[in-house]
Amino acid sequence: METILIVGGRVETLAKARKHGLRVLFLQHRDRMLPGYVEVADALFMVDYTDWELVRPIVLAAHESYEFTRVISLGEQAMETVGRINDLLGLGGTSHEVAVRFKDKLTMRRHMAATGVPTVAAEEVDSASAVSAFGERYGYPLVLKPIDNTASRGVHVIRSADDVADAWQAVADLRDRPDLILGQFFPIGRLLVEQYIAGPEYSVETFSFGGRHSVVAITEKYTDGMVETAHAVPARLSAEDEAGVASYVRDFLSAMGLRDGVAHTEIKLSPDGPLVIESHDRIAGDRIGDLVRNAYEIDLEEYAVAAPFGLLPELPDRPVPLRATATRFITAEPGLVTGFEGIEDVAEHPDLIELDLFVKEGDRTAPVTDNFDRSGQILVTGPDTTTALETCDLLVGKITVRTTPGGLH
Repeated sequence: METILIVGGRVETLAKARKHGLRVLFLQHRDRMLPGYVEVADALFMVDYTDWELVRPIVLAAHESYEFTRVISLGEQAMETVGRINDLLGLGGTSHEVAVRFKDKLTMRRHMAATGVPTVAAEEVDSASAVSAFGERYGYPLVLKPIDNTASRGVHVIRSADDVADAWQAVADLRDRPDLILGQFFPIGRLLVEQYIAGPEYSVETFSFGGRHSVVAITEKYTDGMVETAHAVPARLSAEDEAGVASYVRDFLSAMGLRDGVAHTEIKLSPDGPLVIESHDRIAGDRIGDLVRNAYEIDLEEYAVAAPFGLLPELPDRPVPLRATATRFITAEPGLVTGFEGIEDVAEHPDLIELDLFVKEGDRTAPVTDNFDRSGQILVTGPDTTTALETCDLLVGKITVRTTPGGLH
């Protein structure tokens, strides 16, 4: 029996590995334990998987006992650990060096510049004055963000020199906040300033097979400031732009050193052509994987666990969608959640894939400043992208999250 080690993630990931006859070892953080793991894992190790000194002896013992030959994760916070395990045991997967290129946004920018992949200027900054100096050299707008974080947390577009001080203070105020969701995995630390990229935003969902990159889907993205509000698959691009995006992302992934597995690369189609915003050697968030699965009938999560063992066929360079899908997010006024309206009506719509509420009665909602502050999402299907987005707009308009200002701290 082939054995896989999975670090962090969903119960569904483990179940998909078991479906393919794999023996599943699971390494999970105490704070992320959920019901169902025991039933689908052949062996479970509970440890802070971001602490390599704790993980290393456990991994060595697990490898000696179970002889696993592949290790994967689909969670951002675990990717460096996966790279270290691959290096330690010579498993041949993505190395720690490559994992850091994806996780550390400044390292990514420097590597792109060194390898000739079109990019923008970026520098680490430690003060508002350093941000201002960057603006004087490169002009405005520019982007201030953490070098290593998630969900658009702490990301600010600075449009003029007058906005620098407020943006710097807003990011600085996030440091040492004990109440931030996933804050133990993604503390606000080093900061980066980079040139702003203009143009419509897309993400590119890929799976790589020995250095050949299959561009499975291009996702159309919508934002309000830095907060993502909607996604749609497939993106409505001209044939020329689609080919240009696919070619650029393949070149980028090759330059980054990714040879196998799933990746999620966010780009903008700038006046100078496609440019990377950031990229991740894991599956996309915001349930984009579910949009891809419903549009293409390709499950990237399943490929992540099964393809390393040759249990699924390699994907073509550009799969053809069978239908369109879209998701739009639900937001609420800040306050104490007292109820919902429109749920039953939306649930009966024939094109609904799922209505996913992130909050329940008694929860508190905050002003929407990053992706964690959204209150839910609707996923739908349709014959084309335009229709799917229109259905999303229709259904989101029917839902109200009732809140009262009472109870906020």
